[in-house]
Amino acid sequence: MRMSFFCSNFAVRMLKRGLILFLASTLFFSCAPKALREAEEVVAQADSMRAAGQVYADSVRLARSYTTLRAWRSVHADEYAHACYHYGRLLREKDNPVEAMQCFIEASHARTRDYHILGRVYSNMGDIAHLAGEFPLAYDMFRYAAKSFLQSRDTLTYYYAINSSALELAEQSKIEETLVSLNTIDTSDARLSSFVNFSKAILYRNIERYDSAILFADAALKELNEESGVMLVKAQAFYGLDMKDSALTYAKRVLSNQSVTYQNTFNALYIISNIDSTLKKEEIRVLSTKREDIRYYEYEPDKDKSTIAVQLLEQDLARKPNLAWLYAICATLAIVGLVVFIYVYRKRRQHTLLAQQIEDLTIQNKEAAVQHEKIINDVEKHKRNIIAEIEQNCHLITRAESFPKNIHWKSYNKMCAVIDKRFYLLASKLRTKYKLNETETRLCMLTLLDCKYELIADLLYRSNSSIGTLKIRVAKKIGTTAKNLRMYLIENECVN
Repeated sequence: MRMSFFCSNFAVRMLKRGLILFLASTLFFSCAPKALREAEEVVAQADSMRAAGQVYADSVRLARSYTTLRAWRSVHADEYAHACYHYGRLLREKDNPVEAMQCFIEASHARTRDYHILGRVYSNMGDIAHLAGEFPLAYDMFRYAAKSFLQSRDTLTYYYAINSSALELAEQSKIEETLVSLNTIDTSDARLSSFVNFSKAILYRNIERYDSAILFADAALKELNEESGVMLVKAQAFYGLDMKDSALTYAKRVLSNQSVTYQNTFNALYIISNIDSTLKKEEIRVLSTKREDIRYYEYEPDKDKSTIAVQLLEQDLARKPNLAWLYAICATLAIVGLVVFIYVYRKRRQHTLLAQQIEDLTIQNKEAAVQHEKIINDVEKHKRNIIAEIEQNCHLITRAESFPKNIHWKSYNKMCAVIDKRFYLLASKLRTKYKLNETETRLCMLTLLDCKYELIADLLYRSNSSIGTLKIRVAKKIGTTAKNLRMYLIENECVN
């Protein structure tokens, strides 16, 4: 009797539990697909808006979709990766790079086969690392992005990612690596070509080859018209060449640009406050205050947040996978067979991708050689233009009735300032590089101006016979001969 009573109670309890489990599972499977469909619709709308160049701005719906798809990420990996990307982009727009980075990290682990969205995820990681000043890490992220875009067969975006990675090398002043990377890019697209020239301008600015920086910045401005970053490079290059009027002009153009970033504003204000001689003390103080406000309220806070975001990425990259015992149990013969099949399939795809890369690189190497020759021709043309300008300046100065008063001959410092302005800092180079005294420097200037021995002797208060001896001594000190002294000064000190 007791036994039958116990069995009947047990059966009732099991029936109740089964009914509860059935109702819970029914509720879950009736509600979850509706939320899932809504989440997929939101992601589709966000994709459409991104294709139109817009950002999906409904943060509440996007966050809800991101959370919903996270629960289904094992069976909806592509949709989940898209949700992570769009929510991360929205968080970046709202100045929250830390949570944005977390979204991008989750997208990178989503096991998605949508390589295009994965490339965009890595590009955003690279942008955040760049803002934090972590250029090597940013380079790695843009390289991952390039590989993803190549896998999605998006050649143009692949080249943009290669240019972005080369820019990170340029920020580290790695000359050879930057140029090799940029020369692999197909520059048949005019806008892409301008971005490549912009990267080269940044490289040459960083290594203080300011003439080349200006040359490539001008090339970039053909398509990137009035782009504040390009104009800032020109302003900085002219500032480095001590061409204050040009530097001031481009710095003001940077500030007048409506889309100028606070970073470019910060750097342009530095140039203006240091070289604009028309500014009063109060105006300089206002500019300095504005610059410090940018540093305190925008530059440093943004960099601090980006640095924290980068730390999340570094922790993720350093994290080693924790293989649980369940993987060993699941390694049955059927799974081994599936793994072998997947391995062969992927190897074939990698072989196809490698063949495409080899073909692309072969074409790129040929085009890079043509591009290299064009660059060399452009540089030679630029040098010829400078030499022609120097010859013209020499002719104008010596043929003037006021010569030598027009170069302030009797005032050594003023004369050096005139020569520096007209002939690419020649006087300063002679005095600092070769330690020439006043007489030797004056002789070099008169030689550059192509003055006759009689005129040189008259201006230096020396005999005609002693000028030749002096010229030989100065030429030897510089590292050339008296006969080649003038062309040496033009080609090695003015042009280079």
